[in-house]
Amino acid sequence: MSSAVALMWWQSMTVAGGVIGVRAVLTAMALLASLCLLFIFSLSNGSTSVAIPPPFDGLLGNGNFEEAPKASNLKKTVIIGKYSLPKWEIDGLVEFVSGSTYSLIFAATRTCAQDEVLRLSIPGQSTDLPIQTLYSSNGGDTYGLAFKANSTSVKVTFHNPGIQEDPTCGPLLDAIAIKEMLPLKYSKGNLVKNGGFEIGPHVFKNFSTGVLLLPKKQDQISPLPGWIIESLKPVKYIDSRHFIVPSGLAAIELVGGRESAIAQIIRTVPNKFYNLTFAIGDAKNGCHGSMMVEAFATNETVKIPFASQGKGGFRSASLKFQATSARTRLTFYSAYYHTKFNDYGHLCGPVLDDVRVSPVN
Repeated sequence: MSSAVALMWWQSMTVAGGVIGVRAVLTAMALLASLCLLFIFSLSNGSTSVAIPPPFDGLLGNGNFEEAPKASNLKKTVIIGKYSLPKWEIDGLVEFVSGSTYSLIFAATRTCAQDEVLRLSIPGQSTDLPIQTLYSSNGGDTYGLAFKANSTSVKVTFHNPGIQEDPTCGPLLDAIAIKEMLPLKYSKGNLVKNGGFEIGPHVFKNFSTGVLLLPKKQDQISPLPGWIIESLKPVKYIDSRHFIVPSGLAAIELVGGRESAIAQIIRTVPNKFYNLTFAIGDAKNGCHGSMMVEAFATNETVKIPFASQGKGGFRSASLKFQATSARTRLTFYSAYYHTKFNDYGHLCGPVLDDVRVSPVN
């Protein structure tokens, strides 16, 4: 082995059209010397065993990017300077993005049978939440709304804009919680992110009416990571502690008929065939009737019926489609409107769960 020989370690990733990398060089001379010492030590000690240190297993230098560039080396989100990101070397356009996403969960209801609005304000975002429609039979609903933090502390304001006719009326507010939403990862063999709805807003342990997730027009950042609430009415996030779900810890209840739709855009290869599978059922919450969930992918659609007695149960469904572009939108909604068996004044609907997409070999 020559002293000129070197072992090189190189890791790189492409980000926003650029490449960032880190390299470490170990000379073979040092490695050879340590091996020789180990060999001599073994000969002098006969059969005595020598403990070999375990191989390196851990993050690279600043591998989690917690060491940020200096403010002087940032132009908005773009990093300026080849060595401006600590312990990394930059080539091309690289952006440094920070700011966590949070979901805010709160219970609210009305006090009078008239139009009432609860206004929620966060820096850079304001939402007027109409609460005249109730989705829970106990008189109150739980809502989830997401936002991206723009500083280390954020002021959240609940306000009654006072548009109701009777000044003695107004929204009631209770049980407020917050949860940080961690970045999503793909599950093996599934092109859908968070297809089982396991990652979602905080759910109160002692009670749950489900969490109403607001439509995109009221909340641009969905509190259900990976999914878009693209409808006029909310969808409901339900957990397995308080409801029956087809699998796992959580599912989605399509409570507003055709006005309650949920979608996700996935990566696909044009002209390649894929298989979409999912489960539908009822949450054992008294929602009954002939249900039907419609699913769309490219130009294909499928209508899956389910006869609900409001006592739980589910069935599986599938749809084969051919991708027409590098992005494919999956959309689900309930074809009919439903109410609870013992309370016709409250909306409910079929449950959606375990959404999966895999290539057809």
